[in-house]
Order: sequence, then structure tokens, then C-alpha cells
Amino acid sequence: MTEFDDALTLTDGRAELGEGWVIGEAVNGGLLMSLATKAAAEALHAVDSHQDPVAFSTTFLAAAQPGPARVETQVLRTGRSFSTAEVTLTQGETTCVRHTATFADLDANSEPVHLMEAPPELPDPEVCVPAARGGFAEKIRILDRLDMRIDPATVGWALGQPARDGEMRAWIRFADGREPDALSLPFFLDAMPPVTFTFGALGWAPTIAFSGHVRSRPAPGWLRMRITTRNVIGGLFEEDAVIWDSRDRVVAQSRQLAGVRMPSADAAAPPPDAGAPSPDAGMPDAPESV
Repeated sequence: MTEFDDALTLTDGRAELGEGWVIGEAVNGGLLMSLATKAAAEALHAVDSHQDPVAFSTTFLAAAQPGPARVETQVLRTGRSFSTAEVTLTQGETTCVRHTATFADLDANSEPVHLMEAPPELPDPEVCVPAARGGFAEKIRILDRLDMRIDPATVGWALGQPARDGEMRAWIRFADGREPDALSLPFFLDAMPPVTFTFGALGWAPTIAFSGHVRSRPAPGWLRMRITTRNVIGGLFEEDAVIWDSRDRVVAQSRQLAGVRMPSADAAAPPPDAGAPSPDAGMPDAPESV
């Protein structure tokens, strides 16, 4: 069993959230979305209904911590084309996540392609910047579970040169070689650094609400991902993500609303004569923030 599959193990409505999937002190929201999607799929399987996730909506009410969690599932609807279930994840008396997922026959809904967004041009993974633990990223332990290579053109924030254009691009896959599947896509959609890093906001960006779509089963190999924002207002921003597989097919997309603590104008200004990031620069060194 792979690390990811082990993390999604459910036994009598209970799960054990591992320390290897945390960002700081909190369990990564993408892992929780995949866990809740699996719980919904198991509940629908029990009533002989659809098994392929095609859409989900998640509200994060409290940060989940490593340790035991209770996962309760309610089937809301079973239909000929679509079925829906709702999942609540709690720890102790605290409700952490409410997740609603709709399932269908993914193969029947993946063809034909009438219009599809083209994937971004990226350098080969070998010459992109690996995301690794170090500095403030030392506590981002999910980076040990991932092989993420960020496009050097979108990683100027690592050298104090934030582009402030609201876009980041990367190759991404599991570090242990597990191939992507539909169940892993909710996790990947929330796996990249916050797009507000491109504004020099190098801190935690807690997700408030998340909505995602699964468009096709991913083929084996690297996933290509682009995240963008067009509105950073006050302490909130939206982040849009699109994932392409090794066939250059769109396999997932999402939008989330998250919080951010933006740096002052002086802190965000690039230093003079800063060079370009090297392929082994890893994650930046920056102060922690909430």
C-alpha cells in the first residue's frame, strides 16, 4: 500500500490523520478532501451507486490536527446519471470539514472533447525548481510526499522578486511513484504553494471554501498544473487551479476562497540585482505567519 492509500484508510467510520501530511500544525486540506471523497464513494458503493467523483464542494470549519478523526457519511441522492453524498469530518467535539461530492460514470462524461484549455508551456521537470522542505517550509511535511517541480519563470518570490502577476506553474506527482487517479485529484488541486506567494505573501493561506471538478481519469505520469488569482482584496483571495495529465488532457479544475496576510509594499519590493532562481533552490526561507 502506498503512503497516500494508507492515509485514506477508513475503518468503521474512523481515520487516522498522519503527521506526514501536515502544513505547519494542520493536516493538508487536499488530503482531507480526498479522504472525504473516498468515504462518500464507499457509502455509494454500499448502495450499488456511482463510484467516480465528478464534482465536490468543501467548507473548512476548523484546522484538522494529526490524530484520530470521525468520518460520517450520508447518501443524499442516488440517480440514473448522478449520485451525491455528504461527509462530515470531526475531531472530538469539533467539526473540521463538511464535504459534498457528486459521482457519476467518469468515462461516459469524458468524451467527446468539444473545447479544452491548452496546457501551459513548461520546461522539462529536470530543469524546474524542486519544492523541498527548508526554512519556513521545514514544517510543510507534505513536501516529502510530493515530487513538485516549479517553473523557474514563476518562482521569483523565492529570491525576493515576486512577480505580483498571480500565476504559478509546476509539474507534480507522488514522490513514492504512485500513479495519479481520480481519487488523488482533490489532493493535487490543493498541493501547490498558495498563489499569493507570487505577491511576496510567504505565509499560510487557510482555505475557507473549495469547489472542484474531476473531468477525466488521469493517465500515468507527471501532472502539469497552473494556479492563478485575479482578485486579492483585503485579506481574501480566490485561487483557480487546472491540472493536465501526461496526454495534455484537462483532468481536474478548482476554485477556492482563502485568507492571506499580505506584506507591506516595502516588504514585497524586490531587492536590487537579485539573480534568477537555480534549479535546486527549493522552497524559500521566510518568516512564519498565520
